[in-house]
Amino acid sequence: MNIDDKPHEECGVVGAFIPGESVARTVFFGLFALQHRGQESAGIATSEGDAIRLKARMGLVSQVFHEETLVGLPGHLGIGHTRYSTMGGSKEYNAQPLIANGQRGEIAVGHNGNVINAAELRVEMTEEFGSSFEKTSDTEVIAELFAKAPGSDWFEVSAYAMRRLKGAYSLVVMTKDQLIAVRDPLGIRPLCLGTLNGGWVVASETAALDNLGAEFVREFENGETVVIDRSGIRSHIWSSARANHAMCVFEQIYFARPDSILNGELAYETRQRLGAEVYREHPIDADIVVGIPDSSTPHAVGLAAEAKIPYTEAIIRNRYVGRTFIQPDQRSRAQGVQTKFNPMRGVISGKRILVVDDSVVRSTTITRVIKMLRRAGAKEIHVRVASPPIKSTCHFGVDMATLNELIAANKTITEITEYIGADSLAYLSVEGLLRAVRAPGNSYCTGCFTGNYPIPVQLEMNKMRFEVGSNT
Repeated sequence: MNIDDKPHEECGVVGAFIPGESVARTVFFGLFALQHRGQESAGIATSEGDAIRLKARMGLVSQVFHEETLVGLPGHLGIGHTRYSTMGGSKEYNAQPLIANGQRGEIAVGHNGNVINAAELRVEMTEEFGSSFEKTSDTEVIAELFAKAPGSDWFEVSAYAMRRLKGAYSLVVMTKDQLIAVRDPLGIRPLCLGTLNGGWVVASETAALDNLGAEFVREFENGETVVIDRSGIRSHIWSSARANHAMCVFEQIYFARPDSILNGELAYETRQRLGAEVYREHPIDADIVVGIPDSSTPHAVGLAAEAKIPYTEAIIRNRYVGRTFIQPDQRSRAQGVQTKFNPMRGVISGKRILVVDDSVVRSTTITRVIKMLRRAGAKEIHVRVASPPIKSTCHFGVDMATLNELIAANKTITEITEYIGADSLAYLSVEGLLRAVRAPGNSYCTGCFTGNYPIPVQLEMNKMRFEVGSNT
């Protein structure tokens, strides 16, 4: 059950090469900092220079790994992954890193993103390389391609893969003695590089580096491949990479932690600008500004500062509500938001409230929040959304519901306002969004708002396409 009613995160990846240290714990804490990006499965692969050892299964990072588990993963080289499925079922056999074998020996691969031509590549690689596919994710296709691709070194292998892969992929790849990290030629998903204790760390977000005490060096370029081993670190950028990145703009709006650096700026400050921008476009009088915690808090703070209206914590979030292995009954499903949020009646009663949300997908959460605020005595409720209406699905690693579930794809603003029970509703414009994220003319993927993607895509994709007839 998705009581957040948000686009679901993709995945988080970490890689570490630190001579003289056992990196399993480093990778673990890096993944722990990236848990927000995926909560279905977690895995770590390590090597001492002899062979790859792997532990991956369903569950949160803290559920999969314990002290004895990490002790069983020795080595100065390792990669890790925490998953939310965007292609292939939420099954243990799809938990990453995945292992593949080829002429360069055994490799392990962790992937954040979505490859939109995976189905075609499965057929082609079966014929060309004799590949067989036992799992149902696009990551298996990537792993097989990197294992079997021709090339005299990893830069040639990566260039070959980039010519054939279409879509989004930030990768951590390891052999028994090398760490390879890759960001796709469009730069859709983030990836960064840091130093730690005389070695190197790569991660989806800088917040993971901070959590490790690593020093942030830089973000990866579009189409960049980095190879790290005992001889040092080497980098190469594919000649056909896009000049300006097409990073998913939802990384700025919602996905990345607010304390991460994206495109050279702190995400928290960018989100404040998003809130300020939507108020400039759609001002209204109110007594207090309220954000839907926690993801909308920076947006609400920025809007309140621009509006010169007090920002108030009127909704308290139970921070211990999350994924559970206890299946909810119908009553607790319907209670969803009430379980997660609780209003402070004394703050709300008799007030004109300006509610700020970072995004609206199906409208489940905002509708229930408005009902909750009405019961708490709100006089007026005005909603401002610090992103444009979501009118199209994502093809690059975000599970964003189907077209018929996207409320903005099926109702007008007036109809949505009435449906959610607000006194007024306004969204940030696409132009305002691009101003707030300080985007050059052709940077950022805004396909979910505009229907215009950085590469051609089919109208809608089924993430379970490979599940038919697969092992379960």
